[in-house]
Amino acid sequence: MYTSPSVGTLDKATAVMKAFNFYLSEHPAIVRFRWSHPLCWGSTWSFLFSSIAVYVVVSIFLHLILALLLRRGQRVPLGPLPALHNLTMSLISATIFAGLLLSASAEIKETRWLWRRSKTPIEWLLCFPLGTRPSGRVFFWSYIFYLSRFVNMLSTVLVILQRRKLVFFQLFYHAISTFMSFLWLEFSQSFQVLAILFTTLAFSVMYGYRFWTAIATRGACLPLVLNCQIVLLGCNLVGHVGVLLLHFFTGGCNGIGAWVFNSVLNGAILMLFLNFHMRVYLGKKRKHNKSVGDCEWGENKFARSCSVFGAGKEADSNKFKSS
Repeated sequence: MYTSPSVGTLDKATAVMKAFNFYLSEHPAIVRFRWSHPLCWGSTWSFLFSSIAVYVVVSIFLHLILALLLRRGQRVPLGPLPALHNLTMSLISATIFAGLLLSASAEIKETRWLWRRSKTPIEWLLCFPLGTRPSGRVFFWSYIFYLSRFVNMLSTVLVILQRRKLVFFQLFYHAISTFMSFLWLEFSQSFQVLAILFTTLAFSVMYGYRFWTAIATRGACLPLVLNCQIVLLGCNLVGHVGVLLLHFFTGGCNGIGAWVFNSVLNGAILMLFLNFHMRVYLGKKRKHNKSVGDCEWGENKFARSCSVFGAGKEADSNKFKSS
């Protein structure tokens, strides 16, 4: 019996999508996940605080030891390691984004009958009902996101080895973001689904861009990373306003205490980035060649301010050219 090539291709695409959906949202390990201190690695308070302390101490020690052993301006050759780290973070972020998106869609379909007419999907994404437990699909991907924060911490080590700079704001951000992702799980905090979706989408683009600039023949002189960070923080801030309104007008949202800390942190970081963006792109005017001058000046500024989410190739490249 003859089968047209288009039908066969469609069947294969359908099979791939079903397998993709199964391994990202329907696998028993995902559906039956439960956040538990005895069962989940890294789920205790002692592990959280000790790991953050080790991260800070190792970063400071590495910075000091390199300052003693290496001459001024000398850097440690890392070869392809920065590019591989960027590629790894981009792939991890894209996987978490896809898995959480499919898992949230499945959870909404399965539990909508319980909401009746009292809640819409967007309300559920912003405001978990009181008494929500950290189990099921979305919390599995929240746990994977929490673990990915430790992989992201490696960017600080790469920054120190590459540029011989220790950015204390970067230490602060990585430590706090790891702490916050732990609180999301520990207290089943509302809004974490959208926050993770926003973050992983931005990270997949940012780290993918950094990987591309690491292997490209030309350096990068585009404010893509900074703009992604500002858009990410802006979306988070808008979402937090929605949570606040739902908390007071719908009877309360789960994990509101952790949410308060999270919203204050996001607001503070957003203000810092907006201030930097205004000073760099509106307040500073160069009289000489802007294409070269902006890149050379931006190298030092990005090293201090734009490395909150990990250093990008924008600050490291010595091959800046006019676009």
